[in-house]
Amino acid sequence: MTSQQIFIGAGLIVVLAVGGQVLAARLRIPAIIVLLPLGFAAGAITDDVHPDRILGPAFAPLVSLAVAVILYDAGLGLDLRHLRGDTRRVVNRLVWGGLVLTTVIAGVTAAPLLGLSAQAAAMLGVILVVSGPTVVGPLLTFVRPEVRLQRILLWEGSLIDAVGGIAGALVFHALLNDRRHGLGGGSGQFLASIGIGLLGGAVGIALLWWLLVRLRLGEILGTTVQLAVVIGVAAGCDAIRDDTGLIAAIATGVAVATLPDFHFAIRRPFFEALVSLVVGVLFISISATVTWDSLRPVVLPALGLVAVLVVVARPLLASLCTIGTELSEGERAFLGWMAPRGIVAAATAATFSAGLASAGIGGAAKILPATFLVIVATVTLYGFTATPVARLLGVVRPARTRPLLVGGDPWVLELGRLLRAAGLEALLWAGRTTQRERIAAAGLDLAEGDLLDCASGEGAETESITAVYLLTGDDEFNALVAVLLAQDEDREVYRLAPAEPMQHGAEAGPSGAVLFGAGLTGADLADRFAHGARLTTRPATTGLPPGHDLLFTVAPDGRLLPGGPGPAGKPGTAAVQILLGPAAGRE
Repeated sequence: MTSQQIFIGAGLIVVLAVGGQVLAARLRIPAIIVLLPLGFAAGAITDDVHPDRILGPAFAPLVSLAVAVILYDAGLGLDLRHLRGDTRRVVNRLVWGGLVLTTVIAGVTAAPLLGLSAQAAAMLGVILVVSGPTVVGPLLTFVRPEVRLQRILLWEGSLIDAVGGIAGALVFHALLNDRRHGLGGGSGQFLASIGIGLLGGAVGIALLWWLLVRLRLGEILGTTVQLAVVIGVAAGCDAIRDDTGLIAAIATGVAVATLPDFHFAIRRPFFEALVSLVVGVLFISISATVTWDSLRPVVLPALGLVAVLVVVARPLLASLCTIGTELSEGERAFLGWMAPRGIVAAATAATFSAGLASAGIGGAAKILPATFLVIVATVTLYGFTATPVARLLGVVRPARTRPLLVGGDPWVLELGRLLRAAGLEALLWAGRTTQRERIAAAGLDLAEGDLLDCASGEGAETESITAVYLLTGDDEFNALVAVLLAQDEDREVYRLAPAEPMQHGAEAGPSGAVLFGAGLTGADLADRFAHGARLTTRPATTGLPPGHDLLFTVAPDGRLLPGGPGPAGKPGTAAVQILLGPAAGRE
C-alpha cells in the first residue's frame, strides 16, 4: 500500500470507530450493531480500510495487545465482594456452567455444520462462550429489567469475558502444543504457558502497586501508567510464548480490583475512555478483514449454529443454573433469552484462528467468519426482541427511582429509612468510617468502593441507580462531585444548596439540580435534626403543617421528586410526602 492509502485507511478506521459509537449512543443501541456492518462495508467498498495490509505482520500482535487491554479493564470489575447472596450463586453457575455447557454444545454442533476438525470446533466453542458488558449493558439500559436480573446479567457479562478469554488462550496453547509436541509434551508446554502468564501478572501487579500506591500518581498519569504496564507486560509475555499476555493482563486486572491497597489509587473513567476507543478500532479493524468470499460458505451453517445456541444452549443453561433459587419463572425465562456475543469473541477469534490455520488445523480458517456471523445474528436478535420479551414475561422494572444518597449524617439515615418504607430501594454512600458503620448498623444498603465508580458508568448500571443525591455537609464536595457526574446523561444529579455563594468554587449544573432552596442547606438540616426536628411522611392530600418543610414527594409510580406538590395517582393511591418538622421550641 502507498503512504496515501495508509493515511486514508488509518484515519477512516478511527473516524468510523468513534462515529459508529456516537451514532449508537444517540440511537441507544449497542455500538457493535453499528460498528460491525460499518467495518465490513468499509473493507468491502474501499481498498484503504484493510488493517491487515496496513500493518502487515504487526496486525495479529496488535490485536492480541488490544485484547489484553480489554481483558485488564474487564478484570478491574471483578471484585467479587460486591456480589452477594442468591445473585452470586446464580452468576457463579452461569459463568462456570456456561463455560462447560456452551463450549460442549457449540463445539459439537459446529463440527458437522461447518465442517471443522475436532480441534477447530473446540476452539470455536470456547470463543462463543463470552458475552461482555459492552454489549449487554446498553441492551439492559434500554430494556430496564428487574434489578436482580440486571445485576445477574451485568456480572455474568463481566466475568464471562475474563473467564472465556483465559479459557480461549489456554485451549489455544493446548491445541498448538499437542500438535507440535504430542500429548505428554503438550501438557508441559501448557503448564509453562500458564506459569509465564501468571508470572507476568505478578510483575504487572508489583509495578502498578509501586507506581499507583507508593508514588500516588494523578488520575491522568495513572491512566497512562496502567496502559503502559498492561501493554508492556502482555508484550513481554507474548514475546516469550504466544498469547500468554492475555493471562497476564486478566490476572493483573483481577488483583488490582481485589487488593485493598488499590481501591483509592485506581480511577477508571479515563481508562474506560481509552478502552472505548480500543474497542471501536478493534471492531472496525476485525470486521474489515472479513470478506464476503469467506462468509458465503458459512452463512447458513452459522445461522444453524446460532439457532442451537439461542434455542437450546442458553435456555438449558439458565434453567439448570437457577434451580433452587428464588428467581421467578419470568426471570428464569429472560435469563434464557439474553446471551449476545461481543468484542472479546471477535478479538479472540481474530487472534487464534490465524495461528491455528497456520499450524494446519482443519477448518481453522472458518473460525473468524463464523464468529462474525454469530455476533451479528445474536446482537441483532436480542437487540430487537429483548424489550418485547421482557414485557411479555413481566420482568420490566417500573419507572421507580433507585436513589443513591451520598452522606452519613443522622438525617440522611432517617431519609433512607423513610424511602425504604415508601417502597424505594435507597442506596447510601459515605466516606468516613464512622458514618459507614452507622449506615451498616441501621440495616440500610451501603454502597462499596469509590463514589465515582458506584455513582456512574458500569457501577451505577450494576446497582440500577437512577438518581444521585449529594447530601453531605461539605458544600464544595457536593458541588465538585455534581460537576464530575453531570456528564452522565442516564441519571439525574441533585445537591444541597450551599450555605453561601461559591464565587470561587465549582457551580454544579443548572439551578434545578439544587435541592430545597437556600433555606435548607446541609448545615441547616443537620442543625435542625440535632435540635429535635424529625422527618415524617404523610399523604400528599392537604397543606403542609405549620413549621414543616417539604423535602421530597414519592409519586404513586415510585418516582422520587424533590419537593413538588405530588401528582395525583390512580383511584385508591396517593403520593407520599417526606417532611422535615420544626426543631424543639422553634414552631
